[in-house]
Amino acid sequence: VQLVESGGGLVQPGGSLRLSCVASGDTGMSVCMAWFRQPPGREREGVAGIAWHGTTTYADSVKGRFTISKDNALNTLYLQMNSLKPEDTGMYYCAAEVGDYCDLATVFDYWGQGTQVTVSS
Repeated sequence: VQLVESGGGLVQPGGSLRLSCVASGDTGMSVCMAWFRQPPGREREGVAGIAWHGTTTYADSVKGRFTISKDNALNTLYLQMNSLKPEDTGMYYCAAEVGDYCDLATVFDYWGQGTQVTVSS
């Protein structure tokens, strides 16, 4: 599975961005698709995940502001980010893991190259 992210950029606090991740390769498996981020100088952390059957999970820090979704026909994963804060700044990665459910604490097998999100005035 190959993953390519896009959609990052510079946005002011309170603004919105939508990230996209196009998957190619053997995408017929039952997978969890997820977004992770790595803030400057900090460890990578899970942001949101969506299982093949549509169940979603979110980090507490983004609940109510971020929405993860997918378009199976386009093999594309999205992350709609609203009410962005400076602490949302970081490199955002798309990831995939074979399985029926999403656990953001597990080790994911497939990763994209990342897209930078910077929230600053």
